[in-house]
Amino acid sequence: MVQNGLGRTLIIANPAAHSGEGESAALFATRFFSSFHSETSSCEVRLTESAGDAVRMSSRATDYDSIVALGGDGLIHEVANGIMRMPEELRPRLGIIPMGSGNDFARTIGMTANNIEQSIYELLRGEERYIDLGKVNETYFVETLSFGTDAAIAIDTTERRKNHTRQKGSALYATSGIKLIVCGRKGWEYKANIDGEEVEGTDIVFAVQNGPTYGGGFRITPDAIPDDGYLDMCYTQSRAALPHALLLFGLARVGKHTNSRSLTIRRARHAELEFVGEEAAPCQVDGEEYSANRYVIDVVPQALRVIVPEGCTWQGRLHGRQNTYA
Repeated sequence: MVQNGLGRTLIIANPAAHSGEGESAALFATRFFSSFHSETSSCEVRLTESAGDAVRMSSRATDYDSIVALGGDGLIHEVANGIMRMPEELRPRLGIIPMGSGNDFARTIGMTANNIEQSIYELLRGEERYIDLGKVNETYFVETLSFGTDAAIAIDTTERRKNHTRQKGSALYATSGIKLIVCGRKGWEYKANIDGEEVEGTDIVFAVQNGPTYGGGFRITPDAIPDDGYLDMCYTQSRAALPHALLLFGLARVGKHTNSRSLTIRRARHAELEFVGEEAAPCQVDGEEYSANRYVIDVVPQALRVIVPEGCTWQGRLHGRQNTYA
């Protein structure tokens, strides 16, 4: 278990998470930690109201031992970026109570999602690990960065959630994906330098991952592990025919797309990416829309202390990958 417990704890909660269930989860967490004083030396719960609130709240929380993000991947993204704004010696550990639609970071570290009682149990009995972060320009990401059709799908799912769609998780991502692959297959021309190698092509898929999944469980880089000192990449260099594109999309749900000659799967520590057409390619980072003229992408090794479930093993190790810091 985490040495000396959670200590001074700040819970940052998104009340709108998981179709409004985040508010009741925040109330449950407040009652729980008010009743069980032995689990923390102090506990405060703050609710976000708009985008950017969690970055501001967490970046100022230098007097806490733990910051717990209660919400989805977007909230976790903001809290991690807030923590990374602090001087390194003042950064608290990050815990999560995952209450979202996609919950891809929770899936990576093995946390139970959308079950407040089980999440708190795993948090209190968890252990501390250091994980890498990705960084694009000046923004950090805990799980995923993608461009082109990948990003357009993620952005579409965000808009559909705002409009109160009944679909969630991978089903939501799948229906947005089929729609956009069928209707928007033109691609975006790009030039990239990946660890010193010049690469160019047409982006239909271009994902840069710290963990295996995006889109609520699509295993786009199934061997990725978050503490090996690398980012995992999956990208196309040419357009695929529509039936092939739809097949690859379906296979990616379970990580069976990686043998396709249409895709490149690799690891990297540094990449620089530019899109050369007049129309800007869509971009998303941890499910949130992002834009720039040029993208400089790096791995930041061992950047963040995270509470993971007791006995957690990264899924990528099942495929023979090793932690370079072990």
